[in-house]
Amino acid sequence: MSGMRLGVDVLGAGELDRLLTRPWFRRYTYADAELAIADTFGASRSREFLAGRFAAKEAVLKALGTGVAAGIRPRQVGILRADNAAPVVELTGAASARADAIGASDIAVSISHKADYVVAVAIITANGSTTSGGAHALARATVEQISARGAGNERTRSRDG
Repeated sequence: MSGMRLGVDVLGAGELDRLLTRPWFRRYTYADAELAIADTFGASRSREFLAGRFAAKEAVLKALGTGVAAGIRPRQVGILRADNAAPVVELTGAASARADAIGASDIAVSISHKADYVVAVAIITANGSTTSGGAHALARATVEQISARGAGNERTRSRDG
């Protein structure tokens, strides 16, 4: 792989409401650390947080070129938090092996919420790529542009945490 790979996902938060009440779905989809963070929030913020993580996982899987396939479980794409609450991608198992196979050196993710929708952008840069330092800024700028389209008088809220 050379250059960059892009993945984008848009989700209506309500799409997950029934599934989030099912323990099997939570275990299959989210890493323990993601669930631990979500458990520190109230119900509404937890729903928003988990929807954002789901969209980010989908975006990363698209950038990896697999979608939810090739033996990669969503929980193998952890969307954790840096000290500044920005999302940080942690790959395990088959997801990590896929990243190694395509020569990925950096994965940047940005998540934005607007009304009851969430959009996530993932950018993967290759080993030796001169663009890897700007991947995080590019992901954030891309998600902000997507969120701003059709905003009208609504305020766009970008939250990475």
